[in-house]
Amino acid sequence: MWLQGRCSFFFVLFFFLLHGTHFPVTALYGDLINATCKQCADLSVVFNYNFCSASLQEIPISHVTNLQGLALVAMELALENVTATISTIQNMLDSGRFDPFAVGCLKDCLELYADSSQVLLNAIVAFLSEQLDAANVLVSAVMETTVTCEEGFREKEGEVSPLTEENESLFQLSDIALCIIKLLPVAFGSKFDQLNV
Repeated sequence: MWLQGRCSFFFVLFFFLLHGTHFPVTALYGDLINATCKQCADLSVVFNYNFCSASLQEIPISHVTNLQGLALVAMELALENVTATISTIQNMLDSGRFDPFAVGCLKDCLELYADSSQVLLNAIVAFLSEQLDAANVLVSAVMETTVTCEEGFREKEGEVSPLTEENESLFQLSDIALCIIKLLPVAFGSKFDQLNV
């Protein structure tokens, strides 16, 4: 059921992208995912090419979409990560396995992730409205959430974050979306010159 809903969302997203926005449509070609991930990796020392390629390849719609579609797929994957992590944190808090310091950190992370859910939705709306500068700022804020959550645990010597994997995944998914958003003005020239992305 979850997979069916996920596929339906991506179908609607793809249809809306092609018919509901004024973005130019790039040529559709089989290696867009790898080419995009490679270009992003070449532009950043923290960008993870393998994570990018594996994450986007996993989603069927990614193979038949354009550059804008890949950005939307990355943002949707980030949103799924946020939703799953909120559930993970709640389960950790309910388990009673953590000391008071860790519980405090988990509660802080829960609040950060709850805020990130709305921020990502706003980023998607901004992106679909062709407000790339706003989408850029919002996705960057989500990336900062992961750093803040992780660093909270490090305030106590010897404390190990139980959310490192989740934080890293959200950081990387957001980085994919952010890189593609920044590539769009380059790909489509003067149409987006007025946007300071």
